[in-house]
Amino acid sequence: MIYLYALGFSFVVVFLLVPVVRAAALKIGFVDRPSKRKVHSSPIPLSGGLAIYAGVIFTTWLFQGDSPILRALALGGGVLVAVGLLDDSFKSRGRDFPVWPRLIVYIGVALIPSAFGIQIAGISAPSRSAMILFSPGWAAFFTLLWVFALINMLNFIDGIDGLASGVSVISSFTLFVASLIEGQVVTALIGVALAGSCLAFLVYNFHPARIFMGDAGATFLGYTLAVTAINGTLKGATFLSLLVPVLALGVPFLDTIIVFSRRLLEGKGLHRADNLHTHHSLMRWGLTQVQTVSFLYLIAAVFSLMSIVILLMLR
Repeated sequence: MIYLYALGFSFVVVFLLVPVVRAAALKIGFVDRPSKRKVHSSPIPLSGGLAIYAGVIFTTWLFQGDSPILRALALGGGVLVAVGLLDDSFKSRGRDFPVWPRLIVYIGVALIPSAFGIQIAGISAPSRSAMILFSPGWAAFFTLLWVFALINMLNFIDGIDGLASGVSVISSFTLFVASLIEGQVVTALIGVALAGSCLAFLVYNFHPARIFMGDAGATFLGYTLAVTAINGTLKGATFLSLLVPVLALGVPFLDTIIVFSRRLLEGKGLHRADNLHTHHSLMRWGLTQVQTVSFLYLIAAVFSLMSIVILLMLR
C-alpha cells in the first residue's frame, strides 16, 4: 500500500502546487512566447518544473527518508532546475541561453550519481553466472554518458502539450514495475513518486496547456529517469537486459535518433533547435496535437510492455 500512498501524495502535492507557480509566473511575465518553431499561439507560463521537482523530492523523502539516491536526485535535480529556470527566463525575454554553459552544467550533474555510489558497475553474462566489472573510471564514464543522454533526450521531446509529461508517466511506471521485479524497493518508490507528479502536472499540461514544465522540468525528468533506471535495472545488467531501460524510455531514444540523423543529413549542428522532431513531422502530416501525443503515448506503451516482457523472460 505504501506505493499507492506515495502515488497519491505526489499527485496531490503537484496538483496543488501548479496553480501557485502558474499564478506567480504570470504575475512576473515568466512565460514562453510564441515563435515560428513553436506550436502554441499565446504566452504560456514556464514554471511547472518547480512543482514537479518539489513533488518528487518531498514525496521520496517523506516515504523513504534520507538515502544516497535521494541526495543525488535532490542535488543534481536542484542544479538542473536552477539552470533550467535561468534558461527559461531568457526564453521569456525572447532570447536564447548559450548552449555551451548548459552542456557543461549537464556534464557536471551527470557525474553526481557516481559520487553517491550510483553507477553502471558492469555487464554480466546472459546467465548471470559471470560479470565484467568496470573500473571506477569506466563506470563513471558510462554512467555520465547515460545520464547526460537522458537529460537532453527528455528536453528534446518537450515540444508539444503533454508529450514529455505523459511519456514520463509511462516510463516511470515501467521502471516502477521493473524495480519491483528486481527487488529494488527504494527505486520502485521513486518511480511511483515520479509517476504521480507527472500525472498531476499532465492535468494542466495536456492540450490546451495552461502551463509548461520548461527546461527546468524536462531536464529534471530526464535526470530522474536516468538515475532511477541505473539504480533499478542497470547496475549490473546483462547484454539483453540493457534493452529494458532503453525500451522503457523508447520514445525519447527514437526521437533523438531520428532528429540527429536528419540534422546530419541536412548538415545542421546537432545542438541546433529546429522542427525536425517526430511530433513536428506527425503534425505536418495532418495530425492534431492530441492525435500526435496519443500516438506517441501508444508507441511508448508498446515499448514499455516489451521491456517488461524481456525482463520477465530473464528471470
